[in-house]
Amino acid sequence: MKRYSCLFAFLILLACGSCSKQSEDQALSLGPKKQYEIKYIDSSILIDGRLNEVAWKSADPVGEFQFPWWKEGKKEGTAAKMLWDDNYLYVSFVCQDEHIWAEHEERDSPVYRDDCVEVFISPNPDSLNQYYNVEMNVKGVSLDFYHANVGSKEPWDPELRIATSIEGTLNDDSDVDRFWILEVAIPFEAYSNVAKNTPPLAGNEWRLNLNRLGGQTNPQHSQWSPSRTAEVSFHAPEFFGEVIFVK
Repeated sequence: MKRYSCLFAFLILLACGSCSKQSEDQALSLGPKKQYEIKYIDSSILIDGRLNEVAWKSADPVGEFQFPWWKEGKKEGTAAKMLWDDNYLYVSFVCQDEHIWAEHEERDSPVYRDDCVEVFISPNPDSLNQYYNVEMNVKGVSLDFYHANVGSKEPWDPELRIATSIEGTLNDDSDVDRFWILEVAIPFEAYSNVAKNTPPLAGNEWRLNLNRLGGQTNPQHSQWSPSRTAEVSFHAPEFFGEVIFVK
């Protein structure tokens, strides 16, 4: 079963493809924000880092991650999907990575120095600058903050469910790895002090971004909805994409 799930994840990456310079230029030019419809599910999802469920296999990918601050190095692709039910927002990442690295094991440690993915959410479109970030490394360790405004942060500890799997060897750059998977369930209740509805109602819009960074070898910064900032900055809610919860 593990072999088939890994093959499925690898095929996702092949379908996603590498990000071309042309597609990046289009994403960075002024135009519509990235948009995605998050589909509702009434079946259970086991958070195990495998993505075996029919719901995951039938979900649409968000689209290619962009590299807005790229200077050099290989652009390793990321394939992400999202789903929701009455309790959780589910996010999956399949990360192409030839050298998988993670060292931090304590919550709220600087996991962004490891191979890491992030979910940034502004759950009330009328209060865009109130947002939350969840950052998670290959070991499934998270760093979480609430931001009442850009430039401020407060402790925030949602009851996350995270699982990862690796097709390769962790912390061994002597060989070439293939990819790693991270799957997370984020409880909607954790956003209740800002969101208009928790859980969301069908048709509700949130603003959201998915990011990837870190690692020891070939560290890159990539995003679903690229920040149009001169310097690297994921904390730019005005550039978050738009997501719609649909049933």
